[in-house]
Amino acid sequence: MSQTEIPFTASPVMPETFDGGKKIQFQCKKGIACWNVCCSNIDISLTPYDILRLKQRLDISSTEFLQKYTVPYEMEMDGIAGVKLRPVQEGTACQFMKLEGCSVYEDRPTACRYYPVALLSMRRQDEYVDRDSYALVKEAHCLGHQEPRSLSVDEYRDEQGLGEYDEVARGWRQLILKKKSSGPAVGKPSKRSLQLFFMACYDVDQFRGFVASDGFGEVYEIPDEEKLKLLSDDTALMLFGFRFLRQVLFGEMSIAMREESVEDRRGRLAEKHGRLEREAAERMARDENEMYGDQE
Repeated sequence: MSQTEIPFTASPVMPETFDGGKKIQFQCKKGIACWNVCCSNIDISLTPYDILRLKQRLDISSTEFLQKYTVPYEMEMDGIAGVKLRPVQEGTACQFMKLEGCSVYEDRPTACRYYPVALLSMRRQDEYVDRDSYALVKEAHCLGHQEPRSLSVDEYRDEQGLGEYDEVARGWRQLILKKKSSGPAVGKPSKRSLQLFFMACYDVDQFRGFVASDGFGEVYEIPDEEKLKLLSDDTALMLFGFRFLRQVLFGEMSIAMREESVEDRRGRLAEKHGRLEREAAERMARDENEMYGDQE
């Protein structure tokens, strides 16, 4: 294949993928000529843990953070939602960018920590765990690749504090991979399930109210000590949210349900299906009556 035929020329992501042992040449530091350029034109997707850290940093609720600093987007057509950082009003720069650098640097998002490395999470059809691989992002404006410093991707990840970020976000990434790999097999998600996904993943403070509600307690049986931990620890609640979604969306039972509530739910579902069947039969009878009535 000639150079002009390579389909990756318009993308800054290099087509080669590699593991954490790959050596890269890169450094970003104040004083470099391209300082702040990447923060002036952002397209940054956030993980649930990114939102958790940033809302704690700003001392606001997750609901307020989502409204002020983010915009939702569809990860797939009619599917689950993702969240991106909202740039400055009528501009493209990050709201947290200052002349001296990032104003939330200690709690900066995962994507900012990884740059210029791209994390690629994949799962084979015959496996139940995702595999991480990496690619290199080379953009024309970035001069960090010319800096005389060499280190492995794993060393770079350690330097950027990505171990904790990747570990607590793994359950979320697995949810997304499972949904995408399931495709039409699980059907089009209902509006209710999409709302649950958004709340449990991104709005931890609203999810806390949901878990603390009487309605939740009537259905799910959680020991008092565990529930107290969930309601007082954002990270524990976020991880519980991933478990909750695996159970609700894919039937992977890990949260005990009260038997009487399960039976009641089954009864209500049976009643709903019966009502829908009766309504369908009545519509069919009306249609046939109108058709044959016209013939008479």
